[in-house]
Amino acid sequence: MSMARQKTDGTRTSTRSPRKRSQAKRVSEPVISFSELDGIRYLHFGSPWVQGAMDIEHPDELVLSYIQDMMAWLLFLEPPAQVLQLGLGAAALTKFTHRHCPDTATTVVEISQQLPWVARQWFGLPPEDDRLMLVQGDAADFVGDPANREGFGVIQVDLYDEEAAGPVHDGSRFYRSCYRSLAEPGIMVVNLFGRHASFARSEERIRAIFPQVLLLDPQDEGNLVLLALKGPPLQVSRRQLLARARVLEEDYGLPARKWARAVADQLGLGR
Repeated sequence: MSMARQKTDGTRTSTRSPRKRSQAKRVSEPVISFSELDGIRYLHFGSPWVQGAMDIEHPDELVLSYIQDMMAWLLFLEPPAQVLQLGLGAAALTKFTHRHCPDTATTVVEISQQLPWVARQWFGLPPEDDRLMLVQGDAADFVGDPANREGFGVIQVDLYDEEAAGPVHDGSRFYRSCYRSLAEPGIMVVNLFGRHASFARSEERIRAIFPQVLLLDPQDEGNLVLLALKGPPLQVSRRQLLARARVLEEDYGLPARKWARAVADQLGLGR
């Protein structure tokens, strides 16, 4: 689930979706509400905190800066055969991958029974097909299943609830399961709160499991995206990163040169 650290004003509505039968464990469903401001529709879980957003006139664009940063794995990998999205939110990442990565199949794991219905009705989530599968269940259970070992080239983790008290799953066991679920080479991308007390703990646990970890620049709202790489160490020059970034900006409209500079600085690459 997405949690941008910002508040909005504007019109608000709330909804409860039809109940669906599921084999997953019963969970407490959030109170889902929406607000709209300046042509942007925001998703909330019964509080002013933003869980996701959509430009009403351009529904497939990535509105929130940290959501754009969640696509930074494209600096290092071509779109893989399989992407795993843990947490649906307003389906921004799911829609973007479905539209722009035609050779990629996306699996979304979402514990809420009602959120997929809301995402379809209010945020343009496309129907399931051979490139999009929704699983109603717990993210930790899914990546902990041995059947999913080495099944995904990219795992995107955005797991927050209405409390905004750090990631819902943040233990070493969870991150180790994510590592095992990645193919090699593969990348786990995690949305964290850079100014939250949980950040240092999250980073330490991830660094203990993944051989290489990179941090993007924090966003104004406090979100900070972390990339954890599985596979051999990166061997790349600043020039190569910037060249790749220019391609991504042309093809996807993403702020890739900003990512490239942040990565190059962390790797100590010369100018």
